[in-house]
Amino acid sequence: MKITVTVNGKTREGDVEARTLLVQWVRESLGLTGTNIGCDTSSCGACTVHVDGESVKSCTMLAVQADGCSVTTIEGLANGDTLHPMQQAFMDNHGLQCGYCTPGMVMAAISLLQENPSPTEEDVRIGLEGNLCRCTGYHNIVKSVLAAAGK
Repeated sequence: MKITVTVNGKTREGDVEARTLLVQWVRESLGLTGTNIGCDTSSCGACTVHVDGESVKSCTMLAVQADGCSVTTIEGLANGDTLHPMQQAFMDNHGLQCGYCTPGMVMAAISLLQENPSPTEEDVRIGLEGNLCRCTGYHNIVKSVLAAAGK
């Protein structure tokens, strides 16, 4: 099937099998490997991207379902050498360890702040509960999101 998707502001076309997951297409066909595959069951959130501005676990969506949509991946957040405020907050507040979950966490956190620009610590913890980090106790992740909310 032929699809046309705007990815990180650029129109991308491709022929995909009907069973191809969005995460596979983004990584394998487009070479955008910042979006990670962590579990293939939607449990970990490492594959989180934005589809038409909404946070989506891209292992739960077929690439053909994104036809005509706008997709933003972690690679599409920075403006040249200037990091997105959430990326900068994660860097400044040590909100990552190995970095594997970080792209999904950042994408989910941006969506969270779009819905709730002034969250409490509890709001952040609840808002990110669908994204797992196997390295940290989440303290610095929550601290990063709260710091970004203050900007």
